[in-house]
Amino acid sequence: MDASVSTIAPRVEDMDPLATTLQAVFGYRTFREGQREVMDQAFLGQDTLVIMPTGGGKSLCYQLPALLMPGLTVVVSPLISLMKDQVDSLKQMGVAAGYLNSSLPREEAQQLFSRLHSGELKLLYVSPERLLMPSFIERLKHLPLSLFAIDEAHCISQWGHDFRPEYAALGQLKQLFPAVPVMALTATADQATREDICQRLGIAPYVLLTSFDRPNIRYTVAEKLNAANQLRQFIQAQNGNSGIIYCSSRRRVDEVAERLRLQGYKADGYHAGKKQEERADIQDRFLKDQLEIVVATVAFGMGINKSNVRFVVHYDIPKSIEAYYQETGRAGRDGLDAEALMLFDPADIGRVRHLIEQLEPGPQQQVEFHKLHTMAAFAEAQTCRRQVLLHYFDESASEPCGNCDICLDPPKRYDGVEDAQKVLSCIFRLQQTFGINHLIEVLRGSRAASVVDRGHDKLSTWGIGKEKSHEFWLSITRQLIHLGFASQDITRGSSIKLNPQARAVLKGEIPLQLAEPRIILTNPIKRRSSSRAPLSYDRKLFARLKLLRRTLAEELDVPPYLVFNDATLAEMAAMLPTSPGEMLAVNGVGETKLNRFGGEFLDEINDYLTEGKSSL
Repeated sequence: MDASVSTIAPRVEDMDPLATTLQAVFGYRTFREGQREVMDQAFLGQDTLVIMPTGGGKSLCYQLPALLMPGLTVVVSPLISLMKDQVDSLKQMGVAAGYLNSSLPREEAQQLFSRLHSGELKLLYVSPERLLMPSFIERLKHLPLSLFAIDEAHCISQWGHDFRPEYAALGQLKQLFPAVPVMALTATADQATREDICQRLGIAPYVLLTSFDRPNIRYTVAEKLNAANQLRQFIQAQNGNSGIIYCSSRRRVDEVAERLRLQGYKADGYHAGKKQEERADIQDRFLKDQLEIVVATVAFGMGINKSNVRFVVHYDIPKSIEAYYQETGRAGRDGLDAEALMLFDPADIGRVRHLIEQLEPGPQQQVEFHKLHTMAAFAEAQTCRRQVLLHYFDESASEPCGNCDICLDPPKRYDGVEDAQKVLSCIFRLQQTFGINHLIEVLRGSRAASVVDRGHDKLSTWGIGKEKSHEFWLSITRQLIHLGFASQDITRGSSIKLNPQARAVLKGEIPLQLAEPRIILTNPIKRRSSSRAPLSYDRKLFARLKLLRRTLAEELDVPPYLVFNDATLAEMAAMLPTSPGEMLAVNGVGETKLNRFGGEFLDEINDYLTEGKSSL
């Protein structure tokens, strides 16, 4: 699950039903940022919009209240695999949950309906298509409903990177069930997407916007030179860890997967061209650690809730920042160190642009173009990768992260105040209504018809940057956007507008160091650890606990992380609990899991400690 929380001991005042259930069922001692506020709003019947990063604990925001509310919580989920994964995880903790989708045999569906009407289920996962069927709506009208939770809510918005018409129809819920609160949740939504979600759902919600930062992930972009060799070297350094490699086409997925198998890796390819049964088998083997690596198209997506993915590679450039953020976010969900590598070839941008040009002209095509341009800007960035990501989602990040390729191997910098003033002044003179390319045309003194016909060759900023190349000004403009001095407005044709911070630069009140454009490097970089793992834990014991976990998982036929995730095992190997009470103090160990698995893990730890003493 993605609901891991911090290890700070609870306060006495927190020992209420929510806090007690958090510990007893989910095994966590404190709430993470924002979780408690969202739950309190749900109990008050208030609609909510929850934006949390992948692995930030979104699911807990509705799962925990569902156990304490009197009626049924209906969870709208886009993928069959995601529903099954969430329900399997809840069942391991003793929670009465079920899912309803097209994969469920008729007899099992009837059993589910029986459990629904008897009040036995607390959470029901359902697809948007099934939820809005008239027969199912009629069934819901005869059930006590506590909450609608809409997961992956960015699918509702035309500005979102994964717009789905069936999701947009969920606005009917508020009309059909006006008294039932709605909780919309997503990890990827910029300002335009957030506003569109609320408008389409017909809600004026309490908004929780936590940090998008995933400090345990190191972001690296490398120029794609010899991709096959670069990938081989990178995976060799992963020492058998679990990972996902994203490719842009089915053919490339098959090629990369076959090459990895020939190199001795347990790898397989996943894409929509394979039969459903084959895809389900690949995902199942990956979740159970029987596969080390899955090579996939974006078809292998939101259904992955595996907590111990240690790396994600983008073999080709993704279509949007949101897609990149979501896909890299599948690494390190347990809070331990993880890697995100993108191999970037500028020619890939042209290939993706060609695909977008095949779409029907209109607003959606323009959205796709805008998102591709911002993704290209990220790949070519000379500023901290994390700052670029966070600023894209309207989150302030004044300091570089120290844990990306730009921070760990910085480009050369220079006093960029004068160049920044030229760009920002030109944006102002253009009345903040034109995009990057037109801005650069004016800066460089172009006499193109698009400039002259508008009279922009008469502006005071026309030609003030003619001594520098188009690529130079593109880099400078993108850096100013990444640093938060300017923004692109997706709702107005990707026009550039000034942010309040720009005033200090224009007046020369602050120093500003910008990066000189450079070739993206592929040199190995020493990483700074930002893991949430215990600073010191017994590696030998950790390995033994992982082996025990795999044995128990195989007996139960479930993914190992559903027994305990890696972060929980690391904490056991650090705290060395030898009694049930001490085991309950480990993050991720609730009463249900203690009763089911605690004895075996306590025996293993006690045996290990006894062996250690006897060898002294």
